Amino acid sequence: MRSLALELAPRRIRVNAVSPGLIDTPAYGKMGVSPAMIDSWAGDVPLGRVGAPADIAEAVALLASDAAAYITGDNLTVSGGMGVHARP
Repeated sequence: MRSLALELAPRRIRVNAVSPGLIDTPAYGKMGVSPAMIDSWAGDVPLGRVGAPADIAEAVALLASDAAAYITGDNLTVSGGMGVHARP
């Protein structure tokens, strides 16, 4: 991603990545994960909830918009704060 950002910057093409955290999708149900288990995971997330697909979509929309015109070569972690959470 960073190499592409450097290579494509002169052409005004931005390259970024989005790294999702715990996102509640139908895939969990297909793997046999119960809604109660997903809800229990929310206690580990600083924002107190499991993410939704819309949370990721909003981050992607931001990066694709003119509001992110000066952002390239970066990774946006959308995890409800899991990256800064100190676990006991």
